[in-house]
Formats: sequence, structure tokens, C-alpha cells
Amino acid sequence: MPALPQFLLSQGFTEIHTPKLVGTASEGGADVFAVEYFGRKAYLAQSPQLYKQMALMADLERVFEVAPVFRSENSLTHRHMCEFVGLDMEMCFHEHYSEVLDMMDRTFNAVFDGLNSEYASEQAAVMAQHPCPPLRYKYPCLKFTYKEAMELLRVKGTAKLKGMLAAATDEREKAKLEERIASVSSHGELDDLGTEDEKLLGLVVAEEHGQDFYMIDKFPAYIRPFYTMPDPDDPSLSNSYDIFIRGEEVTSGAQRIHDPQMLLARAASMDPPVDLTPIQAYVDSFKYGAFPHAGGGIGLERLVMLFCALPNIRKSSLFPRDPRRLSP
Repeated sequence: MPALPQFLLSQGFTEIHTPKLVGTASEGGADVFAVEYFGRKAYLAQSPQLYKQMALMADLERVFEVAPVFRSENSLTHRHMCEFVGLDMEMCFHEHYSEVLDMMDRTFNAVFDGLNSEYASEQAAVMAQHPCPPLRYKYPCLKFTYKEAMELLRVKGTAKLKGMLAAATDEREKAKLEERIASVSSHGELDDLGTEDEKLLGLVVAEEHGQDFYMIDKFPAYIRPFYTMPDPDDPSLSNSYDIFIRGEEVTSGAQRIHDPQMLLARAASMDPPVDLTPIQAYVDSFKYGAFPHAGGGIGLERLVMLFCALPNIRKSSLFPRDPRRLSP
């Protein structure tokens, strides 16, 4: 996908390469592959998150990396793999982290434009087997706050489900729809957004706005990692966002906490508390002054899958890796 690195380089980004053998789980949790490392435990990197932030503290104001990402997720869904190619980017900003959201928006638009202009024949070959309408997108893209998106889901999503219920004839399908209606109609403005909710919201956005590419900003703070910057006006929210294509999340990102004392306090307040001792070098990198910064990560196989509306991510990977597939 040459349009992606070319565009970022044109925007003043520096390409970096970070370790894939790391001493701690960068994203937290148990979804890591542990390996033996000369008598001690190491892990395959879940993301270059901590390293790309540290690079910014070394006077590299904008960085990106295209590299393998490893997730030990025992999941056999259509959109997850245990190893994939990730595009991670991070940048300092001057006034507000919305500058980073705009950069992400322009990056995706550059990718979509490049795919449409340079790979028309390849798209035609894919569409011969998997017909799909062209992706509808624009710059600037649609943006919703999390609360706005949840209101849209409750009102328009519930109405759409009721229409589907009225047309349903199978009793089991009716029962499922009635259960979904009860769940969606009572969805709280800060409740987590599940996969089925994402898809329903995507259908609503497509019908109401005629767009397949959009962002949701200001996610609840409790569902984001410890290093995510809280919203300065509402601590229950965070300066974090997700990007969606055809109703599925393709990117998560956020402003990061760049003050070491705030970072320590935030880690201690998590349930359970996060021990930052194994990544003390990361905390120390902010102690001599740090610019506000933000970024995000894109799974490239998922991006291709959603752009082409493929039914399964394994169709966008040459040698896919999932919990059951280790060969060839």
C-alpha cells in the first residue's frame, strides 16, 4: 500500500522501526505471546505504542511504522488475526489533539484516493468474486462524539430493528430482534459499544448520511488504556477516538498522557492498578519535558477487507495466522 508511507513522509513524518521482542506487555492484559529470552520472559510486541511515544521525546515530532503486530487473542471472528501488519503513527500537536484526528482523516483519504486511482484493475478482479458498492467517503469525514453516536444508535438503530422485526417471519429471528431492540433502546450514553452495535450504527450512518467512513470521538475513559488523556472538561470521557469503515472499527487512537506524575496517578487509579515498574524507561522519557501528542494504529489487512467489503480478513492476508492456523 505505497500511498500510505508516501503520504506520511510528505507530511513530515519519519519512518522508524521498533523492537518486536519486548520486556512487558505494552497494551496490558493477557493477550500476549510469551517467549523464552535467555533465561527470562519476553513478549512479542502487541504494538509499538511505548516506543513511538519515546521517539517523539527524542525530537522526532512525527513518526510512523509499518510492521508486524502480534495479539494472542483466542478469537475466530471474521476480522481478527493473531499476526497482522500494522501502521502505527504518532505526532506532537500545537493547539489541540483534533490536529491529529485531521491528520488521520487526511491519511485515510489519501489511501482511498490512491487505491481508486492506482489499483482499479485489482479492484475489478476482487469485485468479480466479491461484488460491493464503492466506498463512500469525503474530507473532512463525518465526526460524532461518543454521546452523539449512542443517541443515533438508540433512536435510529431501534427504529431500524423494529422495521426488520415487522418484516421477519421466522420465530427465532423475531426473538433475536426483540432482544436486540431491548438492548439497543436502553443503551446508555457511556455504555461500551459492542461489535453488533458497531454494525448497526454503521447501517444507520450509511442510510442517514450516505457515508461509509466516519470517526467517533470522546470515548468513555473507563474503556481506554491507562496512558489515555482524560477529557479536561469531563473526566468521565477521554481524548480518544475510533475510526470506522462500513460499520467496523479499523483504528483506535488517543491523546497520550505526557506528564509523568499524571501518568503514575492514572496507572494507580486503574482497576486493577497498573504497575509501571517494568516500563520505567517509558515514564522517565517524559521527565525532561514533553510535547502533547497523540496517535493511532491501523490494521492494514482489516483496512483492505473493509475497503473491498470482503467477508473475512483471511482473504486479505497471504498467510493468515489465527488460533488454528500455524501452517504454511
